[in-house]
Amino acid sequence: MSQQEGFQKFLFENLQIRGEWVRLDTSFQDMVVNHEYPEVVKTLLAQTTAAAILLTGTLKFSGRLSIHARGDGPISLLMAEATDQQHFRAIAKYDNEQVEQYSLDLRKVLGKAQMAITIEPEKGQRYQGVVPLEYPDMAACLEQYFELSEQLDTHFTLLAGEAGVYGLMLQKLPDYRHLDDQDAWDRVLQLARTLKLDEFAAQDNATLTHRLFHEEQVRLFDVQPVRFRCSCSQQRSLESLRALGQQEALAILEQEAVISVDCQFCNAHYEFDRRAVEDLFGLGQSH
Repeated sequence: MSQQEGFQKFLFENLQIRGEWVRLDTSFQDMVVNHEYPEVVKTLLAQTTAAAILLTGTLKFSGRLSIHARGDGPISLLMAEATDQQHFRAIAKYDNEQVEQYSLDLRKVLGKAQMAITIEPEKGQRYQGVVPLEYPDMAACLEQYFELSEQLDTHFTLLAGEAGVYGLMLQKLPDYRHLDDQDAWDRVLQLARTLKLDEFAAQDNATLTHRLFHEEQVRLFDVQPVRFRCSCSQQRSLESLRALGQQEALAILEQEAVISVDCQFCNAHYEFDRRAVEDLFGLGQSH
């Protein structure tokens, strides 16, 4: 893993504002190497992936968080998932025949669309929040999500280029309303909005933090590793066959020796014979 990669939290000690940095390099390349994504699709997927990793910083438990942006445009899906350990995977679905319509404006490429953020604790209830996709970029859509669902002022910077994938999140803490310095959020935000892709690529988190916020007291926490890691498995792929239904699964096995399942995220290939499928549907006692 590149030394530039990682997820890092920071805190404005006296301002009731928290922040996070994320940088992806080889881990993102590992994820997309087996996909021939057009450049615009790759850029939008990179931004969505960075956003999902940043959002894991809001988790207070073991689990995973995913962003699904679905629409009826030439790009029909941008999906990224990350765990509390910053293991991530992501995928995009798109129409190659509409490549001339590709744009970095989400409203144009996704068409009529909505964004869902799903939180799945290892122990506890699954939660999902949904908002319409009304803004041209993922950062603004996420800011709207937090405004509507969490009532927390939140800022995102999401950038991607040949040098890597970068993200910054800033968020007011609940006690900000008791702060005497009510101009702090606007002051910090104004500085954060000056960030450009080339600065991210040329400077590490500590340098950027000092350059942007040197007049504030900021505490940087340790960098945590980020990794592309698919959560597919033989068992999860077998369970996915339940969606086919018993009748259709057995009908396929009348024509084929096995049912094949390919993971869309990592291209792993799984095969299930009649015995495995019959066991899945509780028919295995006939053996």
